[in-house]
Amino acid sequence: MTTLVYEHEIPARQPWSGIIRKGQVFRIIDTFGQQAVDTLFYKADDFAERYSAQDTLQAQGAAYISTGSRLVSNEGNVMLTVTDDSCGRHDTSAGACSCESNTVRFGHHTKFEHACRENFVAEVSRHGMSKRDVVPNINFFMNVPIAPSGDLVIDDGISAPGSYVEMVAEMDVLCVISNCPQINNPCNGFNPTPVGVRIYEAKGA
Repeated sequence: MTTLVYEHEIPARQPWSGIIRKGQVFRIIDTFGQQAVDTLFYKADDFAERYSAQDTLQAQGAAYISTGSRLVSNEGNVMLTVTDDSCGRHDTSAGACSCESNTVRFGHHTKFEHACRENFVAEVSRHGMSKRDVVPNINFFMNVPIAPSGDLVIDDGISAPGSYVEMVAEMDVLCVISNCPQINNPCNGFNPTPVGVRIYEAKGA
């Protein structure tokens, strides 16, 4: 059994960050469905140790994150373990949108549209970090199938309203989220929406 200790709604297009202590359970809720939630994790007392997409994929030998996945740091340590997932799979290869990539992919008229990289830079700066500390991220609820050619395809989301992913922290971590503002591809159903985050304390912890 668990006890809710923190609850927050992240507005559409906005960033968020918070500390999750070892043993606590962290849940992200896709409130309205089809909303990509770009996420980074840092060791709470040493930001130089942070989530590594490459080490995570290598450790589990799978292209996507789901129940049982261990989220591994650049030091080879397990940061969190996914314990429940009502969506089915999550991307950690496609990275975060940026103003620069939007311009290249969708045209110069998108240059000044808000993007996840800008959200990440703004939020990590609150913790004394800079854009150099923004690394390849997890895209919770984002549907990125791999084409026969090997290309990554950003497709319509498969998460229904109320879908969630839950993980237990294996160390104290700082979580940084960009609730993706992308409107030029279907990762958010072309309509960014709020998402929920909750932190639970295991009873008896």
